[in-house]
Amino acid sequence: MEKNNRSPLKNPLKGWFDQQWMLRQLPFFLFLSLLAILYIANGHYADQVIRKINLTQSEIKELQFNYKTLKSELMFKSGEEQMIQAATPLQLKVNDELPYRLSAPKKK
Repeated sequence: MEKNNRSPLKNPLKGWFDQQWMLRQLPFFLFLSLLAILYIANGHYADQVIRKINLTQSEIKELQFNYKTLKSELMFKSGEEQMIQAATPLQLKVNDELPYRLSAPKKK
């Protein structure tokens, strides 16, 4: 009887994963690890920037509301009737007379 050297369960990848192959591929795996770390860090940075943008937008909306409120109050208080009411405690009155036009004498 003749011995058959072929084993039916032989692993075709057996020669690929030896120690030298692993050492040769180590820089590539480190590069892939670095890319993964950078990808994760970029995601965290993007989340942080989005949170800051949302906070700034809410502050802008609040400041716009305050601006519009103060502007409407100023417009209301600067009306003629409101000015008269504000000047009454100071004993200031509205002059009902028409203004006079002054003219300087012409030189010849």
